[in-house]
Amino acid sequence: MPPDAARRSERSRRAVLEAALELVEAVGYARLTIEAVAARAGVGKQTIYRWWPSKGPLLFDALVEYGPAEGEPLPWGELGDDLRRELRHAVRQLEERRFDQVCRVLVHEARTDLVTLLLTPRRMRLEERLALAQRAGEIRGDVDVPAAAELLLAPVYQRWLLRTGPLTGTFSDTVVALALRALCA
Repeated sequence: MPPDAARRSERSRRAVLEAALELVEAVGYARLTIEAVAARAGVGKQTIYRWWPSKGPLLFDALVEYGPAEGEPLPWGELGDDLRRELRHAVRQLEERRFDQVCRVLVHEARTDLVTLLLTPRRMRLEERLALAQRAGEIRGDVDVPAAAELLLAPVYQRWLLRTGPLTGTFSDTVVALALRALCA
């Protein structure tokens, strides 16, 4: 019985994606080559180029498929604790070398789909929590919930992107404390 070509292709595709992430973490984006990815994945360069035109789209797909794990959302508790936990999780993701390397390239390539696929779920989770807090009277009723979620995340992403200072849990806790002063009734 001949080997199943579709199965072999899926196995190769996964090997390429995993190899790309391993190599970008090890050598960085600038030194990453399609040749090295092909060698590590055990495929020919032509296989990679058949699916991806360059290393940017390849890494985007790899990050979408194997990117930072979200884990199961924890039940909501005290508002400040929940917001601090969410922002600290964002900080941990941004500290992952593979996430950092790939996301910086994709930002420079103006891949707005990166925001949609990777960053929007965190914002939506914050919006969910803030809406719950608004209904419970923990934050003012006139607060624009989507804007408040962006208010929380923007300093974290800005510090990561521009490297204006250390990106730490202490920094994200400070952002939460400042935001809560503005949002609470």
